[in-house]
Amino acid sequence: MNLEQLLDEWRRDPQFREQVSAWRVTPARIGRYADFPELIHPELRASLAARGIERLYAHQREAWDLIQAGRDVVIATPTASGKTLCYNLPVLQAILCDPSVRALYVFPTKALAQDQVAELHDLVRNLKTSVHTFTYDGDTPVHARQKIREAGHIVVTNPDMLHAAILPHHTKWLRLFKNLRYVVIDEAHIYRGVFGSHVANVIRRLLRIASFYGARPQFIFCSATIANPGELTSRLLGRETAVVSESGAPEGEKHVILYNPPVVDPSLGLRQSALRAARRLGARLLQHEIPTILFARTRNQVELLASYLRRDARDLVRPRIVSYRGGYLPNERRAIERGLREGKILGVVSTNALELGVDIGSLQAAITVGYPGSVASTRQQMGRAGRRKGVSAAIFVATSSALDQWMVRHPEALLDASPEAARIYPDNLLILMDHLKCAAYELPFSPDERFGVETTDELLGYLVDMRVLHRAADGRYFYMADDMPAHAVSLRSAAQENVVIVDQSAHPPLVIGEMDRFSALTMLHEEAIYLHQSQMFQVERLDLENGKAFVRPVDCDYYTDAELAVHLQVLEENDHANEGPLCHYTGDLAVHATPTLFKKIKLETHENVGWGKIYLPEAELHTSGYWVTFDRSGWSASDDEWEAALKGLGHVLKQAVALHAMCAASDVHVAVEVRDPQYARPSVYVYDAYPGGVGIAERVYRDRDQIFATAFDMLQGCPCPSGCPSCVGPPTSGEPVKQWVGALFAFVGAGAVRGG
Repeated sequence: MNLEQLLDEWRRDPQFREQVSAWRVTPARIGRYADFPELIHPELRASLAARGIERLYAHQREAWDLIQAGRDVVIATPTASGKTLCYNLPVLQAILCDPSVRALYVFPTKALAQDQVAELHDLVRNLKTSVHTFTYDGDTPVHARQKIREAGHIVVTNPDMLHAAILPHHTKWLRLFKNLRYVVIDEAHIYRGVFGSHVANVIRRLLRIASFYGARPQFIFCSATIANPGELTSRLLGRETAVVSESGAPEGEKHVILYNPPVVDPSLGLRQSALRAARRLGARLLQHEIPTILFARTRNQVELLASYLRRDARDLVRPRIVSYRGGYLPNERRAIERGLREGKILGVVSTNALELGVDIGSLQAAITVGYPGSVASTRQQMGRAGRRKGVSAAIFVATSSALDQWMVRHPEALLDASPEAARIYPDNLLILMDHLKCAAYELPFSPDERFGVETTDELLGYLVDMRVLHRAADGRYFYMADDMPAHAVSLRSAAQENVVIVDQSAHPPLVIGEMDRFSALTMLHEEAIYLHQSQMFQVERLDLENGKAFVRPVDCDYYTDAELAVHLQVLEENDHANEGPLCHYTGDLAVHATPTLFKKIKLETHENVGWGKIYLPEAELHTSGYWVTFDRSGWSASDDEWEAALKGLGHVLKQAVALHAMCAASDVHVAVEVRDPQYARPSVYVYDAYPGGVGIAERVYRDRDQIFATAFDMLQGCPCPSGCPSCVGPPTSGEPVKQWVGALFAFVGAGAVRGG
């Protein structure tokens, strides 16, 4: 049975159709083509012909013309539309015409960099002229680095390596910077929030060094479909970019299905597990050998789903189903990517790690388990299925969360709405000061120089007062501290320290993965079950001091889920607003988290079959938060009622925050206090799940009216009578939690909530 036949069977199955909230069919579209430019180098044209490329897509020719005219460009066309050729053609053309030309390619992940180098090698293999392309990242051998600096026509790297290893040592890269013609930045939509703000400052430093060596490189950005590609890339670069957004690539017929698992307990509003529904749908696709990718939101979900699918598959198919996520070692990830490209792997279960443009061959079906945090991300995942020919299917399987249920009740929000805008704040004072130090280390500042802001001279003066810089007699600012500042500045706000996972059963012991330290508290405690490629390991010892977890393979039918006890402390209030019986705040929080106990959950039935205590020290997380306090006199209720209502409000608020802040629900945490010791009022706290924060809390404070209105809509839209896991969280003995949460919403008095 092929995919068309299976889709037809599902369409005629009343039980399946009953769970479908939307079934959108996009008809196949023929390609729009353009002739090769007359001036294209004959070697390049011959190389393209050897790969069967006789014409360009219309958007590829449009990008070529803009680049040849000297414009900075962003290509924002759908997945698998041939964006790679948009930048490889002009770069190779320039190198063939002048071998001294250099180009710098920046990709957000090592996997993507490796993939693009392979693509480039395929293209240059048929050229008579030698074009040297090298990857320069943390895995590059020391003995190879000198050759790359001197001989690399195209140097492929990532933002972190550019920031910490290339720019501070620019004198070793004289040939690159002196002849730098093009800078390519792929997956530009990734550079948003704090990370994007840091990268914008790295680009400022790059342009400053290039100018010092007499170069003015052109920038070529590629991006997934977002609402503001031109605005985002112009902010990243500091000058206007031209936008190419109309794809000329052909597209096959595509079916997009929104699937809501059936209700299994109407009284509680409980639905079948989204993982179980995805398992059933994925198993049907793989049973008929339809190449499929499944996206899950967490590492545990990825490993569980891959384990289920392997268990359901025939013997011949079982080895062709793999899992893929962060924490695998580089060689293992490269082998999986290669297997996907070559068609040896039939099914892959992944976190959003494969959402980016890594070439994973021709997959016919994509299943997304739960809303990944943004419309743009959802469409990226759906776009991984279906290339240019044939029928493809993308299935969104909703979880029971309020956010997912809101999505299936409003399919137009997922299928028709414009994707979100990506925002950055490169002039954030803390970020800017970090990069001013880095830039001063790289080159002294002249008195009239501007680094993105008009107040550059004042900021440099402050660094002089702090004895970081020295102002010479000629007015120039020189870095005077002993350390290299780039090593102290992380472009990503999540903790960089990891715990490595060591399999003690191997001889010698083998490192099989890694995990951040905060996650290790709940996933690598003693007796935890750690899943890796569907193999179960039990943690025997966690050595946090030395960053190691020691595990052994086990054969068991359960996994573990740990709980944290959280205590919050307000470090600083950055802003607040009194609104009647409510007071809204944003500021910095210290989160004290202690893992308390873990549950053993049976694999097939998800029953709780046991528990155990966790003996680990308290962990502290400094982050940014939003919180709201309530005047108790507005609602006369007992402490128990207040606690249930606050927890229910926090649950639905978390889902609404994820929708508006363009993040996953796991990126934010919620805590409640019935009698907050700091304010003596009931409080709900929403805070970023990452050290230092990533800008979510500030967004919540700014957009609180819309977020509360959406949360109220989620609550009202849930069909349950008194509250369920979809709207207000786990049930509490039949109490009318939903009505209590509605009473709290009546306090807010914003937008649609006024009627609550």
